[in-house]
Amino acid sequence: MHILMAFAVGLLFGIGLIVSGMTDPSKVLGFLDLAGSWDPSLAFVMAGAILVGLVAFRFAKGRTRSLLGEEMHLPSASHIDRRLVLGGLAFGAGWGLAGFCPSPALASLASGGAKPLIFTAAMLAGMAIFELLEWRASRQAA
Repeated sequence: MHILMAFAVGLLFGIGLIVSGMTDPSKVLGFLDLAGSWDPSLAFVMAGAILVGLVAFRFAKGRTRSLLGEEMHLPSASHIDRRLVLGGLAFGAGWGLAGFCPSPALASLASGGAKPLIFTAAMLAGMAIFELLEWRASRQAA
């Protein structure tokens, strides 16, 4: 049942990305082009996502288990540190250069184009490098 629900939620999210146009890199780049022909549609998608997230986190905050009975694992960090800032800058730079962020890139893989495939491969390589560096740092600290 859990796998089926995860699939259904992921499918709904992917369809939402496609319907809202967020799988089209030109739409994202148009939003980031403040000096040119700015496209504000991404701002409305973000505002909708933030609204849904606020309601969901407020509902989840008082719970210890999900609606399916799984243990809740909500983020506990509340401070802004160097790693968060550098990660945000790297994410923003990649987003601005490619016009993709992780979820729309994965949803765009279904289109068969080379750009989402290259972006996804680079994203996975970056994740692997991060994990390798984290593993190395934890072994040196021990």
